[in-house]
Amino acid sequence: MSSSAQDKAKTPETFSNLKVKTPATNSAGFPALASVIGQVSKYMNLGDALKISRKLNQKGGFDCPGCAWPDPDDERSSLGEYCENGIKAMAEEVQNKTIGADFFSQHSVDELASWTDFEIGKSGRLAEPMYLPEGATHYQSISWDEAFNKVSEHLNALESPDEAVFYTSGRTTNEAAFLYQLFVREFGTANLPDCSNMCHEASGKALSETLGIGKGSVTLDDLYKAELVLVVGQNPGTNHPRMLSALEKCKKNGGKIVSVNPLAEAGLVRFTDPQNPLKMLTGGTKLTDVHVPVLINGDVAFFKAILLKLLEAEEETGNVFDKDFINEFTNGYDDFIADLKQYSFFDCLQKSGVTQDIFDRVFDLILNHDKIIICWAMGLTQHENAVDNIRELVNLLLLKGSIGKEGAGTCPVRGHSNVQGDRTVGIWESAPQKFLDKIETKYGFKPTTKHGYSVIDAIKAMFEKKAKVFFGLGGNFISAVPDTLYSAQALANCNLTVHVSTKLNRSHLVTGKEALILPCLGRAERDYQRTGVQIQSVENSMGVVSSTKGILEPCSNKLLSEVAVVCGLAHATLKEKSKINWLQYQDDYNLVRKDIEEVVDGFDDYNSRLKQPSGFYLPNCARIRQFHTQTGKANFSINKLPSRTLKPNELIMMTIRSHDQFNTTIYGLNDRYRGVFNERRIVFMNREDMNSRNLHEQQMVTIRSEFQGVVRKAEKFKAIGYDIPKGCCATYFPEANILVPLDSFAHTAKTPASKSVAVTISTN
Repeated sequence: MSSSAQDKAKTPETFSNLKVKTPATNSAGFPALASVIGQVSKYMNLGDALKISRKLNQKGGFDCPGCAWPDPDDERSSLGEYCENGIKAMAEEVQNKTIGADFFSQHSVDELASWTDFEIGKSGRLAEPMYLPEGATHYQSISWDEAFNKVSEHLNALESPDEAVFYTSGRTTNEAAFLYQLFVREFGTANLPDCSNMCHEASGKALSETLGIGKGSVTLDDLYKAELVLVVGQNPGTNHPRMLSALEKCKKNGGKIVSVNPLAEAGLVRFTDPQNPLKMLTGGTKLTDVHVPVLINGDVAFFKAILLKLLEAEEETGNVFDKDFINEFTNGYDDFIADLKQYSFFDCLQKSGVTQDIFDRVFDLILNHDKIIICWAMGLTQHENAVDNIRELVNLLLLKGSIGKEGAGTCPVRGHSNVQGDRTVGIWESAPQKFLDKIETKYGFKPTTKHGYSVIDAIKAMFEKKAKVFFGLGGNFISAVPDTLYSAQALANCNLTVHVSTKLNRSHLVTGKEALILPCLGRAERDYQRTGVQIQSVENSMGVVSSTKGILEPCSNKLLSEVAVVCGLAHATLKEKSKINWLQYQDDYNLVRKDIEEVVDGFDDYNSRLKQPSGFYLPNCARIRQFHTQTGKANFSINKLPSRTLKPNELIMMTIRSHDQFNTTIYGLNDRYRGVFNERRIVFMNREDMNSRNLHEQQMVTIRSEFQGVVRKAEKFKAIGYDIPKGCCATYFPEANILVPLDSFAHTAKTPASKSVAVTISTN
């Protein structure tokens, strides 16, 4: 009997000799080098690894498929412009083995689902298209033409185009993403959920409202020149390791760094540059000047306390706020100040969980500096009040005049390599009318103005059988989304699920009635088309568009590029109804960029500028103090303190990544920096919270969450005592996604509240 979709979605409850050591207080260095060597020797061909190391993130090379951290505009390291996790990403995508029909004939879907996510990901590169017929237990091979026709049949049989969902991962290039959204809009829907919906949607909403652009305002050079950098709700040592080099340069130039996070992460304590022999021998650079162990979701309370003290100092001295900037460039100051005065400093400080001593140290740094950059990631964006979190940070920067000048501004640090670029070129379920009008002018069809499904909406639509076809361009959907069991049933309710991927993941095993896996080229592989080897482009976290061109031969002759997949699908589905010659784009990607130039602002002379070795910057209004908001100015905002009250015995839980992980990809079973080895099913707890529940180290526990009357349960986790604020706990995702309610999300942004889940922890 086949196991259910919900069973297949669960991560296996296995234990592998859990070992716990003292958490690290230094990052990178010799352990990072050892990790890189281990990944290369075990999973990669040595010759390929050497080629990759010379071209990864280099000018004229290819972009790392990992994070979206920017590359230096000027000189790049000749030893390697990449980090430990970049090599892990490459070892995953350029594996030294492939899988196809033989592999899938030997392993049923049920068997594969019983493997760990680590084992699934390391099974090999996908080498040919695979099809799972209705009722079948094993995937079987299928030709590309048959696969395109299968999708076309399902799409054209729908009663409405809105019965299809078209998901996008952040690794998709600008060219593929633009064509994908163009196909979806010509097909007749705007159901374009993407990974932005789950990570930085709250950043985009908050920044668009307050500053007029949903992106950060700083450049890499600004980070070097900042007097003070606040790193809030972010763990760059694991998720964006190359950021540590930028922070080190900031420190060298006299800058100060404050980390605000429930956990003290090793990457922000001390950084040892593995490319600097002297640093390797002497122990690296101390980065954080003050660590603020804020309570989970205590960020608004902490920053409101800062704002109250700044106001007090301004009223005493009259020289704390940048009044010239406020008067000329901002709106809503008086209302903001009137609201701020309603709060009590001591109440805010108490709700933040921060001691007076630590607060005073941070306050003095903010008071005495104006070149301030605030960086943040999902520690701020995955709460019900996530938009408020970011708007409060903007309030602070506006008071200090720290927007639109050298060494100052906003820095949301994006995760996947082109998640920002995908949104720029049109992957958006609620695209602005100006963009839709340009589509109509260019291509002669009228895109729907109805907003499509975000990720949360798409899951609900599939669960309710309002959506019947799911198509995923990259990513590991089931492991990325909240409420695992509900979401698994949603996918199972579809008539067809399709995933375009480089390697196997759990989403391929949680299927609709029929399923397809369509294998595509990786970033490192050459993309041969009729006009020759193609280049593509991506946009990093700071708005730089640069080229990416593969250097290795494809691992199989049955792979297509993502551009070719989209063109083949569009041609097969729309046929003579289309106003677009889809196959010409597949032959020559210059034609795609020529169209992007006409449709998307900021891409003038795209093909020529892409030849610049460092790429080019897209326009950024906030960077030059032009604020494209409804008021024409930067807007102060009014944000309430979170009001959630925990029940007796409840803790607030946040999901986190391990060091051997990027997004949903599991590179290994160790969390070296936090001192956890060989296991992922663990929960970090304050030791006093463990004692009050009579829990001992590594005791097996069950974690439960209750939301709107629904109880969710995660069994067989091990409790580990850790330096996390009392009343808080932390678990890895995707293992703990089963506890995250689908209906708990950020207001106006719908990012899931994965960082603030009320839970109980017990031995039964």
